[in-house]
Amino acid sequence: MSTNQPGQAATQSGNSFGELPKIISVDDHVIEPAHLFERWLPKKYHERGPKPVTTGIGRLEYTGASYKITTDPNGPPADWWFYEDLRFPYKRNIAAVGFSRDEMTLEGITRGEMRPGLYDPAERLKDMDVNHVEASLCFPTFPRFCGQTFSEAADKEVALACVRAYNDWMVEEWCGDSGGRLIPLIIIPLWDVHLAVEEIKRNRARGVTAVCFSEIPAFLGLPSIHTGYWDPFFETCADLGVTINMHIGSSSTMPAASPDAPAAVQASLSFNNAMASMADFIFAGIPARFPKIKLAYSEGQMGWIPYALERMDDVWLEHRAWAVTGEVLPEAPSYYFRRNMFACFFRDRHGVNSLDVIGEDNVTFETDYPHVDSTWPHTKKIAEEHLAGLGAETVYKIIRGNAIRMLDLDLDRDRVRVGA
Repeated sequence: MSTNQPGQAATQSGNSFGELPKIISVDDHVIEPAHLFERWLPKKYHERGPKPVTTGIGRLEYTGASYKITTDPNGPPADWWFYEDLRFPYKRNIAAVGFSRDEMTLEGITRGEMRPGLYDPAERLKDMDVNHVEASLCFPTFPRFCGQTFSEAADKEVALACVRAYNDWMVEEWCGDSGGRLIPLIIIPLWDVHLAVEEIKRNRARGVTAVCFSEIPAFLGLPSIHTGYWDPFFETCADLGVTINMHIGSSSTMPAASPDAPAAVQASLSFNNAMASMADFIFAGIPARFPKIKLAYSEGQMGWIPYALERMDDVWLEHRAWAVTGEVLPEAPSYYFRRNMFACFFRDRHGVNSLDVIGEDNVTFETDYPHVDSTWPHTKKIAEEHLAGLGAETVYKIIRGNAIRMLDLDLDRDRVRVGA
């Protein structure tokens, strides 16, 4: 990519777009405060609900697809959630900002060792100010990326109450006093699509426009998106303008190669889930049947998208006699991507160089605070380096405009045509 587009002069900072717009990050994370369920879960469920515990952590063993974790009273202290048979510790790699790269390990961590911005909304806003970020959409940690923790629980009455409690905390406490800078992202009761629809409607009534969902629900033992089971959920989200956000790993399965491959293999291949999910949704006919649906792939990066679209279009055209049903997919897959889907990146030079194929209207930006991959507190510098050769309007779309349109945010109304 050339440094400047034709007819554009570089600024003193070396880019062609001037001052970087304030960032809207569509993929960050929150560490839940210890008081969450005590304060927001109805008292009748307290004994059966999640409980915060500080105790020692034993050895963490990576098994190729997951981690084996045990408590050890004599081990280093960590903050945990105890819920039914689940023992869930917070680890340094998911609470990494503020530590050096060599300190971002799988060791346990207490909230007292974390930056307060991980769990305190007022402190989060300060960390956003340091990082040139105006607004942030935060995924859960203890409930996992789409609420799998509660879906896997045995007592579904308590689990449903926990889902609602988490969402009440998210909307009223985490986002409530932020002046719109913290954007609410809710979870749903994955085990019952009709309860999920009710929760979408309950929260849309108080302004929520974003919901977590699994990239591949069949991997969670849930009905496939091809069965039609999820259609009421998809229809409700499309009709109410609620964006479905699918984080890598929201299927509780990360790509791997050999069963004994090191974690570096999994980390390098993490985008594969987003690629697989995109093909799954398109060929299931979800965007074809729900034209207003908005599907967002969080932390999936985007450099892989040009070939994925090329291949899907070739399959749609060349393999239609046996692999594709025209009634399900009357248009080429790339058409539905550009109309209904959003990619998200933080470091992806190849993707930026391929914007002409991906589409500048389909790209959003993230900081991944506070995970190992996070660009905090250097996000502005990294974004400027990635986008240096682009024009001001394209940079605006990537850094904030597309996120405003995707999430129907009450920002820049004079510049962004929401719903376009």
